[in-house]
Amino acid sequence: MKILIVDDERPARERLADQLRGMERCEMAGEAADGRQALTLCERLGPDVVLLDIRMPGMDGIETARHMNRLANPPAVIFTTAYDEYAIEAFEAEAVGYLLKPIRRGKLAQALERAARLTGGQLSGIVQTGERRRHLCARVRDELRLIPVADVYYFQADQKYVRACHRHGEDLLDESLKSLEQEFAPDFCRIHRNSLVALEHLEALDRDTDGKPVVRFRRTGQTLPVSRRHVGEIRQRLKGGIT
Repeated sequence: MKILIVDDERPARERLADQLRGMERCEMAGEAADGRQALTLCERLGPDVVLLDIRMPGMDGIETARHMNRLANPPAVIFTTAYDEYAIEAFEAEAVGYLLKPIRRGKLAQALERAARLTGGQLSGIVQTGERRRHLCARVRDELRLIPVADVYYFQADQKYVRACHRHGEDLLDESLKSLEQEFAPDFCRIHRNSLVALEHLEALDRDTDGKPVVRFRRTGQTLPVSRRHVGEIRQRLKGGIT
């Protein structure tokens, strides 16, 4: 059983590594200091289990676990934390264990034994919670790129993928426009059957040179077409109108 340790504090990673030494059927796959690095290593190393700290700078352990659950072969997650206040969130994120620091070797062994009994099929069938993500995960060549949701201007269906246009460019997401709409409503609003826009980045509802309705983005000045069936909703949401 390959195990990845994720904790922003080196001493904590070293203590867990020491406890794993000598445990039967346990192999250290690697270690990471934050959620972003953890996701990259999960893709590269394919660990069976991740020992995951919760309080980390940037993307915390709860959100990291939710991204791991979306991988083709998700690992079992055991949270390791000094705080008991996250137990409910950990349960919702489908953790198979929740260990309070300082972690005893016996408790760790029991949690790993439970994780070993889970099959890949059970893990890949995990249902996502209603909690919103703060980041999106895009595959760029052989790496994973995290995109802050707050930086996204719009999502647009692009064949079997969805294109996310954001402050730093564009990336393709292996997600459906419908699932993104459900997760991020009401902050993102449908303007067309293939487009979903972030309301906070819109400047106005306008018309193009042909008189067709469009939305205009505040930062870039870019426009996107609005289908007639969505004009009324956009007008109401922006508290404005087109003439």
